Amino acid sequence: MESFLFYLFSTILLVAATAVITVRHTVRAALSLVLVFFTSAALWVLLEAEFLAVTLVVVYVGAVMVLFLFVVMMIDTNTTVLREGFTKYLPLGVLVAVTMAAEMFLALGSPGFGGMAAPAPHPASYNNVAELGSILYTQYVYPFELASVILLVAIIAAIALTFRRRPGTKYQDPARQVSVRRADCVRLVQMPAARKTPAP
Repeated sequence: MESFLFYLFSTILLVAATAVITVRHTVRAALSLVLVFFTSAALWVLLEAEFLAVTLVVVYVGAVMVLFLFVVMMIDTNTTVLREGFTKYLPLGVLVAVTMAAEMFLALGSPGFGGMAAPAPHPASYNNVAELGSILYTQYVYPFELASVILLVAIIAAIALTFRRRPGTKYQDPARQVSVRRADCVRLVQMPAARKTPAP
């Protein structure tokens, strides 16, 4: 049953990945990429990596792909211009794809990978997330904390670069905008009515 599900999900994954680069409509390509992520998550579940599967669905499908869909639907792209070089670069793309597939088959056929047995099934009480958290916060706690500090410094640097004062840049003061009164902007002028000149 697991072999059947693996081949089924792999077939769906290959078809959806091919649709991402071949369909003409950009929204359909983005939806095909969503299917790719979901099918990849199903393959992770078959490998008993539930945490990676949930992370793939929550982060990529729930956040990244929603942003992709918004960008694709809001930007009016001319697909005709984008696909003008498709046939031009098709032989190079096929060559790269064949080379990658050959490398994967050679790696899987080597003695180190070819004789690899399937992972032993775990009991029902096994918790993948608890095991991952235990290893992450015991054996790899210092690299994990170091990576978090580096990311924090990167976020602070990005914010500092964004809010720095640039010469010639106009800024708005929200406090002054909110405190604006009608008397400061509008002045009523009382003008006498002009008499119409009689026609000759």
